Amino acid sequence: IKNIIKNPGKTAREFIDGNRVNHYKPILLTFVLSGIATFLTYKVLGLREIMSAYYENNHMSSKFANDLLSFLSTYTSILMLALVPFFALATKIAFKKYGHNYFEHIVINSYFLSFYTIFSIIFIYPILFIFKNNSPETSLIITQLSMLVVPILLVWFFKEFYPEKKLKNIIINVLISFGLVILGYLLL
Repeated sequence: IKNIIKNPGKTAREFIDGNRVNHYKPILLTFVLSGIATFLTYKVLGLREIMSAYYENNHMSSKFANDLLSFLSTYTSILMLALVPFFALATKIAFKKYGHNYFEHIVINSYFLSFYTIFSIIFIYPILFIFKNNSPETSLIITQLSMLVVPILLVWFFKEFYPEKKLKNIIINVLISFGLVILGYLLL
C-alpha cells in the first residue's frame, strides 16, 4: 500500500514487468480495499441512509429508483470492482499503441482502483464523516466532487506507468479511455 500511495503507476509497471516478490497480488488487494471501503461507507459513514434521505426528499418517482440510487451511492467500490474488466477494455483500446495485452490492463486497472480506493479512504471519507450530519445534499456534492479528481489521478498513474511517453499523449489517451467508459455507460 505504501508503494501504491507513493508511486502508483511505477508499482503497477514493476508488477507487470515481473517484479512480483515485493508486491501484493493486485486483484486480491483490490478486493480487500473495496471491502474496507464498503464497510466504511455503509457502517461508519452511513451513506446509504444519507443518500436514501436525499432521494426521498427529492421525491423520487419510485421506491425502486430510490433504493437503486442509494445502493449505487453506498457501494461504489463494489461497483467499480465489478467494472474493472470494462475499464481494462477501455484503457486497452486507448493505450493500444503502448503494447500491453488485455490481462495486463486488468492488472493495471486493479492497481489504479486500489490507488483510488486508498485515496478515497484517506481524503474523501474523512471529509464525508465530518459533514455526515449536515444535509444529504452536502454528502452528495462531496461525493460528486470527488469524482472530478479521477481524471487527474488517472493522468498521474499512467504518467508513472509510462514515464517515457509525453504527458500530452498520456492526457489524450486518458481522455479517450474516459470517453469510452462514458460511452459504454450511456449504451448500457
